Amino acid sequence: MRITFVTGGSLSAYAEKFASARTDVVLCSFQGLGEVSYERELKGETGLFEDVALLSREGQNVVVCGCYTDARGIRRKSAVVAERGRILGVSDMVNRIDGGEYRGGAGIKIYDTSVGKLGVVVAEDLYFPQVMQTLSVCGAEVALCPFEETNESLEQTLMRAEAFFYGIPVCVCAFGFAEAADIAGKLCFSSPESPCLYDLEREQEYHLVEIRQRGFYRRKKSGF
Repeated sequence: MRITFVTGGSLSAYAEKFASARTDVVLCSFQGLGEVSYERELKGETGLFEDVALLSREGQNVVVCGCYTDARGIRRKSAVVAERGRILGVSDMVNRIDGGEYRGGAGIKIYDTSVGKLGVVVAEDLYFPQVMQTLSVCGAEVALCPFEETNESLEQTLMRAEAFFYGIPVCVCAFGFAEAADIAGKLCFSSPESPCLYDLEREQEYHLVEIRQRGFYRRKKSGF
């Protein structure tokens, strides 16, 4: 799976130069779309989601782009996903930390696409391992995370650990930097370039894990 990371500039600027570039997935950070008002989109005053769909149609691929969505004053960190000219959906960041500016959304989504089952982790949801665990249990083959700006090595440490714990490769696209970790927990790609390409090898391993613990007591039935 060839992934193109767009770590700088707008999505429209990328589309002008690289719309027809051969790639399976375009992953863009939050600067790609910026602020998106659902009300203005529905009224036809803006066409930012349409731009994402058109780019995916031009390249015959999947486009995942971070953005800040505004639903009548309720602001969220989100990611819009499109494939071959069709909007597949919008994923919101689920967790809100310390009553931050951006509200938490509902639901964690996996997108079944022509290049595989893509799980989307939005921004600081990377800090919550249960999000990655949910994607893994539900069959995601790779986790894509549009981020804002990385905090030194924190995000890299988390993505490597979660890729190892839950057995799915993790790709992070932040402003000014892109990186990817494989299921062995190794950093297999990093670059400050925009755009930059990475050919991801999908690996799936399953192991039987057993644990002995107290609880789940069942009283033995007496004889009849």
